[in-house]
Parts: sequence; C-alpha cells; structure tokens
Amino acid sequence: MQKTERTLNDPAHGTSFPPGATVFTGGVNFSLFCKHGTSVELLLFDHIDAIEPARTITLHPKENRTDNYWHIFVAGITSGQLYAYRINGPFDPAKGHRYDPSLTLIDPYSNVVAVPQRYDRNAANIPGKKGTTPPMKSAVSDLSLYDWENDSPIRRPFAETVIYEMHVAGFTRNPNSMIDDAKRGTYAGLIEKIPYLVEMGITAVELLPVFQFDEQDSPEGLINYWGYCPVSFFAPHQKYSSSQDPVAALDEFRDMVKALHKAGIEVILDVVFNHTTEAGHNGPTFAYKGIDNKIYYILQNNKEYYADFSGTGNTLNANHSIVRRMIMDSLHFWVTEMHVDGFRFDLASILSRDEDGTPIKKPPVLWDIDSDPVLAGVKLIAEAWDAAGLYQVGSFAGDRWKEWNGRFRDDVRRFMRGDDDTLSRFVTRLIGSPDIYSYRDREPEQSINFVTCHDGFTLNDLVSYNNKHNEANREDNRDGNNDNCSSNYGTEGPTDDAAIEELRNRQAKNFLALTLLSIGTPMILMGDEVRRTQYGNNNAYCQNTDLSWFDWSLTDRHADVRRFTQKLIGIRLRRDLSKAEYSMTLNQLLGKSSITWHGVKLGQPDWSYSSHTIAFTVESLGGTMTMHYMLNTYHEALTFEIPGPAAGSQWKRWIDTALQSPDDVSDLENAVYISANKYELKPYSIVLLLNTKEIDR
Repeated sequence: MQKTERTLNDPAHGTSFPPGATVFTGGVNFSLFCKHGTSVELLLFDHIDAIEPARTITLHPKENRTDNYWHIFVAGITSGQLYAYRINGPFDPAKGHRYDPSLTLIDPYSNVVAVPQRYDRNAANIPGKKGTTPPMKSAVSDLSLYDWENDSPIRRPFAETVIYEMHVAGFTRNPNSMIDDAKRGTYAGLIEKIPYLVEMGITAVELLPVFQFDEQDSPEGLINYWGYCPVSFFAPHQKYSSSQDPVAALDEFRDMVKALHKAGIEVILDVVFNHTTEAGHNGPTFAYKGIDNKIYYILQNNKEYYADFSGTGNTLNANHSIVRRMIMDSLHFWVTEMHVDGFRFDLASILSRDEDGTPIKKPPVLWDIDSDPVLAGVKLIAEAWDAAGLYQVGSFAGDRWKEWNGRFRDDVRRFMRGDDDTLSRFVTRLIGSPDIYSYRDREPEQSINFVTCHDGFTLNDLVSYNNKHNEANREDNRDGNNDNCSSNYGTEGPTDDAAIEELRNRQAKNFLALTLLSIGTPMILMGDEVRRTQYGNNNAYCQNTDLSWFDWSLTDRHADVRRFTQKLIGIRLRRDLSKAEYSMTLNQLLGKSSITWHGVKLGQPDWSYSSHTIAFTVESLGGTMTMHYMLNTYHEALTFEIPGPAAGSQWKRWIDTALQSPDDVSDLENAVYISANKYELKPYSIVLLLNTKEIDR
C-alpha cells in the first residue's frame, strides 16, 4: 500500500496537533499535553534495552509550547524510532503533583510500547532506582502503510449476535492447540483457529484486554494474565505478537481483525478506561503520574492519595476534559485505524464519577461516546458497576449502551441449582428482564445474558465445585467471590462417579440453553462449550498457565456439549427476533408475544416459594412456529402435561437436555414426534417441543 505523504507547516518548532508521534515528510512531529510541568525533554533511544537515551532534545518553553501542549519536529527519523520523555515540575503530593525528572515516561498517545527483555516493574520507574533496569519506551509508527484490502465494518445487529468472550493468548497458548510454537498465544495464532469459531456459529469475539498492559502487575512470581492493568490506551499488547519487532504488533493485530471480518466475525474489545497500572501512591510511574498526575487521576485527602473505585489503587479522572479527549481519541483510533467493531467497558460505572468521585446524573464522557459520529453503529457494552458499590444495571447513562446483566447470571444460577424463592426472578430473566429495562423502552437485546465470564467459575466449575479454590493465587484463598451460586452435586471437583458426571453434563447444557434461547444478547465464555475447567479457581487473573488456557483435547472429550452449543446457536439465529422485519422494543415484543404459562399441569403455573418447575407455550411473531418449553429443577423426575398441537400439526422434540447426544438436541428433520399428552422430565432438565407446522411446509 502506498504511504500517505504529510507535510508540516512549521518544521522548525512542530505543532500541537495531532498529539503523539506523527510521521511527516522528512521526520516526525511529537506533541505532548503537560499543563503543570516546567520543562520537557524528548529522549531518543537506539535500542529497546537501552537505559539511557542516545540523544536528548530539550523543548524550549516558548518556542516548543502552545498553551499546554509541548511539541517539536525532529527531522531524519521515521517509523520504529524509540522515544520517551522526562519532565520536571513540582513534587508536591499534597497538591497533586508528583514530577520527577529522573524518570523515563512513555507517550500516552503512542501506538507502540516497547518492553525490554530486562524490564522490572519494581525498579524501572521507581524514584531512587533510576538506571538499574531499562524502562519501557514508546515507538514511532506509520499507520498509513497497512493494506486493509477493502475491509469494512460488519455492523451486525445485536439481534443476530452471539458473543464469545475469549483471551487472545489463552485461546492458542496450550501446546495441544497444534499451532506452531512461534504463533501460540498470539494474534497470528488466533487467526489459525477462526474455522473453529465459524463452525460453532460465533458471530462476535469479545477479547479480554489487548491494550498494552504490565504483566508484572501481579503477586510476586506470577504473571498478570487477564490484562486489566493498562499501560497505554493506544497500543496493542506487544507480547501477543509473534514478532520480536514492537511495531509489528500493529500489523499482526490488524491481520487478525481482517481475517475475522472475512469469516463474518466481529471484534469487540474489553477496554479499561477506569484505572491504570500505576497503582496507588507507592506504585510506579510510567506516564500519567509523571506527566500531569493532578489531571489524570481522581485524588483525595488534599490530593495526596488516590481514590480507588476500581479496586486496583487508582481511578482515572474520566470526566476531565483532557482525559475525556484521550478516551475519545483512543476509541477513534481502534475504530478507524484498527477496524474493531465494538467495546465492552470494564467497570463502566466509574466513568460516571466526577473529579471528587461523586456519581454524575449525565456523565459527559459517557454521552460523548454515545453520541459520537465516528462511533455511530459501533457496539457499546457496559459493565454497569464498579468496585466501590455503584451499581447501574438498568440505569446506565446514554441511549445506545447494552449492559452486562449480572442479575441474569445470579438468578439463572440459583433457580437451576434448585434454590427456593427463585422462580419469578428466573422467568423475568428469560423474557428480557423487563423489570430492569422496560421502563426505558429499550430493545430486547439490551441485556447481555451470561452465566459465566472470565471473572468467576467456568461453566464446568459452576457445576463441579461448592467453593472457590484460589490457593494458586498466593493470597491464602482470600481473593475471588465467595458467593458463586454453584453446586458440586455430591463431590468437590473431578469425579469418577458416572451419575454425578451425567448430572453435571446435563446442567452445563441447561445453562447453555438458557443463555442462548432467552431474550437478550447471549455471551458464552471461551471453553464453556467443551467444559474447560480452572479446577475451582474463580479469579485466575494471575494464572498464565494451562489452568487458564483453552485445552484443545476437550473438543473431543466433550464433543457432545460442543455439538449441543453449535446446534443451539443455529436455533437462536433462526428465530423471528433475528430477522430485521421484527425489529422492536422489549415492550413491543412482550406486548405482541403470545405466551401461556403452565406448571406440571396445563394452565396452572406454580409461582409458590418452593416451586422448581415452569412450562410455557410461545407462538412465533410470524405465526408459523409454536414452541413449548418445560423446565424441572426439582431433584426428582416430574411428568408434565403437554398442550394439544394446532390442527393439522404435531409436536416434535427439539431439545431434551437429559438425553444423550445426539438426542439432546435434534436437527429438525430428524426430531422425534411426540404423540402423547404427557412428558416425563428428569431432575434438572429442560425440554423444548416444536409445533411442526412450519417445518412440514
């Protein structure tokens, strides 16, 4: 692809826009926002492992500063040049200032962060330890050189979306992935496994953080695996590239996006705009603390300490104009330059807090994102809570945001476990959570329905453990959620008991069926379709081992669950709701839907405190299909009455989670006819019957 030539009007002093390092004809323009600093030095390095720069350029406070932007044009350098900054200014923590001219700072806007082999979080950028290990550095990149081959956004409606939450490295890191060693755990490795996702029917992957993060932000001796500790908001994580060249990560990430798009799969990024890896007042300084601490963070106690609404030591001051601009510029970068299709915002409720930490009714940054023309059509998903107790599921700001529905997770888990007093809430989750979303007149897909995600038990562990087992995290099993709404069904962990194993397999299928067939947007966790286990660890953020990796041997061992998932995705995508002509709000859908509720007897649903059964008959919006659902979470088998089919038609059994594969979910043409007026459901099972009028046409 031919390079786009750009010329600079003032090569003598540079320009304030655009921020970051930009390649122009004959050199590179550098621009950095710094309001309270008194002097800025641009450092140029010859090698990634260098401790000291090969060249230091001092920016003149008058000639190289426009308002609060420091800028300079450097001739004769181009893409790949390593650089960083040193900034002097007041060190006065009581007033929010933490300048230290001995520290090497990366550029917040750099698209490449180069991490040395000998990088040490506890020495590289800690005051008093200057010069002991090489620091991280930024690198210049020329984004105009990549050939997208006419790639364009997919823009698939949420009604047609099935999300697969996955870890880029963990998907192929296991040696049994049968991928070349150089590509295992990389963007390139993921490309080779795209056929697996296509076969499953996945329409969107939601990638755990791919922003450059600090792997050493973890307990001593462990690695931060999940990546919720960002160093930069503009650079793809270098370690996920199969190349040793830091700049190559940009193209390899784009290769991955392009390949997923060619397969019809959208790319959603899990983004962390609520905190950085710089932690609290004793943490390291990589950029933001040393550039303008008072602006980038929410501070407290006379500005000396950091407010911690994220549970990680600091909180970004997201509604400050400069931080808002950085967040918007980051989102624009990932959409326009990297072609991603959407974002899931980690602890998104933090973005609704002001500089004092107080929740704002109409948070500027959230409305900026919601109304931005560059982001129009981009998927926006909020984890609508934070670590300080702010819970906004159903009330998150904006018009376009979808929300992770934690209530779906908890209510479905409790009912399927057989808890008392859970039926009404469970049924409400199945029909799109109207108690949460109907008052805002949102679409049926407002709720992101999930039973498991990266944070917590895997699906296999949800049905195999009563308690968490996080000893490997070296925190004496204190970390992670204590209330998992799980059950081991008789034995803690793996078992040779055939009856327990059969029940666990059935429950796994039940949870998959409810996730994929309920009203809302379904999300399943990487490996749940093959019963991936973490052996009871429900907080594996620091486990970059086979404990967290996808075990590809399970695709054969649990082929029945994988087939079940694949078939259910196919069933979901043939619903009326997945067709454009049936686009409507949740209220309109529920108003138009014909639903008749039953118990074990027709027309007699049991809504009592101790009820563990429900059945209901649903007619499709087009009137061509009738489905009858029956659910039994009682510990004994129960016989349910079946309504008579429409004249000239007959029921077929589409799903029975208590049956062995392939009878657990049938292809329509091979489904068994049901002529009786009763059906026995085994304990903890789900049955779906289908009126064959549509099929026989």
